[in-house]
Amino acid sequence: MADINSLVEPAPAPVSPPREDAAADLPLVDFIELFFFAYRDFVADPDEILAPIGFGRAHHRVVHFVNRHPGMRVTDLLDILRITKQSLGRVLRELVDEGFVESRAGAADRRQRLLFPTAKGEMLARQFVGLQSRRIAGALEASGPAGREAVRRFLLAMIDKEDRGSVERLIERADRAARARPD
Repeated sequence: MADINSLVEPAPAPVSPPREDAAADLPLVDFIELFFFAYRDFVADPDEILAPIGFGRAHHRVVHFVNRHPGMRVTDLLDILRITKQSLGRVLRELVDEGFVESRAGAADRRQRLLFPTAKGEMLARQFVGLQSRRIAGALEASGPAGREAVRRFLLAMIDKEDRGSVERLIERADRAARARPD
């Protein structure tokens, strides 16, 4: 026979008045989904270019960062991408074999591997940046006059706090180097 207490509905929980910061307690599922859809579309154009040559998103990221930081060490790229050495090794081997990236020994330490984009790699990276810049520019324009700085602050805040400074320095260094390079 069932226990009578298990058959009785529990009393409803008391309803407390809404707090001013109640929105902070709500799951941000709408933003999570917007991130998924925005990322899907952000990478769709490069995906279309890469698919016919058998490359994927890891190849895209490697080409992007090697182009932005010519001469970067493999270990630095591993830190940026946070992928396994084995995964990066496969992707790099394919990019080198297909002529998009060049791997050279370091001048001071011959065991060190430095990565450089080839002319073919630079062209591919510029193509990706052009496509993705147009998408971002359109979204920033739709965000209004203060949108660019608000989006920048938001994206930085999404990065783990202990990584923000190094990410900002990495971007600033690449921007300075890009401005200094002759076109």
